[in-house]
Amino acid sequence: MSTNEKGMPQSRTYTVNDIAAILGIGRATAYKLANSGAFKTIRIGNMIRISRKSFEDWLKAEGLEEGTE
Repeated sequence: MSTNEKGMPQSRTYTVNDIAAILGIGRATAYKLANSGAFKTIRIGNMIRISRKSFEDWLKAEGLEEGTE
């Protein structure tokens, strides 16, 4: 597992709020996207976690990754 600049393990998942911020969309839209099956999600009780790798692969496929045109 990689670490961030503070030496903490980097999470292998994003929250719905994380993907909303990354994409610049609202929470409701982010929940719809997370529930759409576009990328792998994990449910823990009523929480949703999104696979970081799956989400980043989806970003690349959609051409939305930073630095791509």
